[in-house]
Amino acid sequence: MSSFAIIETGGKQYKVAAGQKIKVEKIIPAKGDAVSFDKVLLKVNGDNVEVGAPYIAGAKVSGTIVKQARDRKKIIFRYHSKTRYRKLKGHRQHYTEVEIS
Repeated sequence: MSSFAIIETGGKQYKVAAGQKIKVEKIIPAKGDAVSFDKVLLKVNGDNVEVGAPYIAGAKVSGTIVKQARDRKKIIFRYHSKTRYRKLKGHRQHYTEVEIS
């Protein structure tokens, strides 16, 4: 019997379970702080399934912030053939790693 939930944060949805570490868009609290996600879309506990419309009222998923960091560099390269047009740009996205409890 598995138990998990689907939460929404930073405009994205994540499937989470207890003890799992996830990378989410940067959130303000510092390392070691507790964080709570109240936008729970779906909650499964064994055979018991709750589906929100759009969110489940009163449901929360809590976790602890493990680290705040920046992701690996993504390369953005624009190119037009035959016109000598080349532009190279890099981007590093900030993220927060959260351990679900």
